[in-house]
Amino acid sequence: MKTWVLLRGLMRDSRHWDDFPMRLTAAMPGTEAVTLDLPGNGSLHRMASPVSVEAMAAWCREELQSRGLAPPYGILAMSLGAMVAASWAMDHPSEVQACVLINTSLRPSPMHWRLRPRNYGTLLKLALFGGTDEEWEAGIYRLTSNRPAEAARIVPRWSAWRREHPVSRINALRQLVAASRYMPPKDKPEPPVLLLASTNDALVDVRCSRDLAARWQAELHEHPTAGHDIPLDDGDWVVAQVSMWTACREKSRRR
Repeated sequence: MKTWVLLRGLMRDSRHWDDFPMRLTAAMPGTEAVTLDLPGNGSLHRMASPVSVEAMAAWCREELQSRGLAPPYGILAMSLGAMVAASWAMDHPSEVQACVLINTSLRPSPMHWRLRPRNYGTLLKLALFGGTDEEWEAGIYRLTSNRPAEAARIVPRWSAWRREHPVSRINALRQLVAASRYMPPKDKPEPPVLLLASTNDALVDVRCSRDLAARWQAELHEHPTAGHDIPLDDGDWVVAQVSMWTACREKSRRR
């Protein structure tokens, strides 16, 4: 597998991977990590976000083709990006060699698992009243990270990115609509799937990943302390899980 495609979640862009792509490729020599912004986020913040996960997957496929990057790909994605990856693997399995899905929340898992009720007030307040860039990003950091001591270092950087590439409220709403509407087929995708989840995810209940692992008979590894954004809280753990899983699959295929 030469190309790993990295996809982020709601209102996040490729910069939120920080140095994770470099760490991933360092652990798997000969591979390339390609980060894509979903329409409406990051460098594409002026584009309208699609209102379906399938349309987001279609845009990613076309973008890679326009860059001359031919399939098959490995896809590593989290949250909304993981829904895009699942749709891609379901509809175009020949293009996807492997999927690593991080803290995703797919239906038919119940709503109170997919978004913990204790977060409704915070998210509603941000959506309706906004606030400064710092207040917005500090709120997101509290929801997605279990490392409060790092907030003073990370939130100002996120706030600067938000000022540079602001995600409009309508695009945020369109992404929420796409995520809420997506229903994957009952059958598991053909490409191999690795699920990574955080036992102490404050945003999404870990039972979403456990339920998906049972339905798809997929391998699941849980981080005991990280927040929703595991690559942020412990990127080295994610790299280790992906590289070991990939190496085991390669060995099995050669036998």
